[in-house]
Amino acid sequence: MTTQTHPIDHELVQAAAHVARTRCRGDNHTMAAAARARDGRIVTAVNAYHFTGGPCAELVLVGAAAAQGIYELDTIVAVGDRDRGVVPPCGRCRQVLLDYFPAVKVIVGDQDGVRTALISELLPAGYVWADHQLDVE
Repeated sequence: MTTQTHPIDHELVQAAAHVARTRCRGDNHTMAAAARARDGRIVTAVNAYHFTGGPCAELVLVGAAAAQGIYELDTIVAVGDRDRGVVPPCGRCRQVLLDYFPAVKVIVGDQDGVRTALISELLPAGYVWADHQLDVE
């Protein structure tokens, strides 16, 4: 697999960081996500933590985007509250993002700062749900 270099959407990181700073309160909302739609619009969301495993910010964002008529995302990022910075998506979010938006770019943090990767690079040899659906006639 060849890893391509993608530019970092700093405006998107700032949007998620702003939401994390201003909207995440207490233990119920600890992560914020921001995504850029193919048409340039930015949509944001926060997680809904619950002891039963409430949805991550990225998953809430998928629903919020659909509610706004956004079905194509170009880039997504998650940022933790309390200045934790960019946080990579968990395994469940990686799988959902791959299924919904197989070409989406994800901004992730690492020891050298942040980078942008295709979702398929974050979930190599992933199970693509659409590839295993039977065509019903």
